[in-house]
Amino acid sequence: MDPKRQMLRHFLAALAYRTQKALRGAPDSFGGFQAGAQVRTPAELVRHMASVLGYARTFFTGGTHRPEPLATFADEISRFHENLQDVARHLDAATPCRLTPEQLLQGPLADAMTHAGQLAMLRRLAGFPVPPENFIYAEISPDNLGPHQPLPARPDARWPEAPAS
Repeated sequence: MDPKRQMLRHFLAALAYRTQKALRGAPDSFGGFQAGAQVRTPAELVRHMASVLGYARTFFTGGTHRPEPLATFADEISRFHENLQDVARHLDAATPCRLTPEQLLQGPLADAMTHAGQLAMLRRLAGFPVPPENFIYAEISPDNLGPHQPLPARPDARWPEAPAS
């Protein structure tokens, strides 16, 4: 595989990992958490992330992508991972793309990663902060784009903002 596509594939795996880190252990009500007026809920953010990946896919396949909301937060998360895996399949298959790898990274893929960070921020605002870790050592695998991601390899020993036990 082309080295740039390999790097994009790894970036997709990092996106899956960071998204699941932000979602792991969240209460069932988190999907509907409203941080303020006109602020996307976590479910809306994950839907948007899936939409951004669907948009990225159109540069391989053509067409348009405008997904309708799904019934549950879990369904939105599943669609996100399905779209992530579909973009990866196009990278793996060397499907021609109308964007350069750099444009794919700086546009839709970076946008989706930004929203993974927003999910983590919303967790903190909702009163359920995400424990910190050193992502350099995270067990990120381009073969794992699904919702079942490994636990942190090197969680931070010190977490001053941790919720009271």
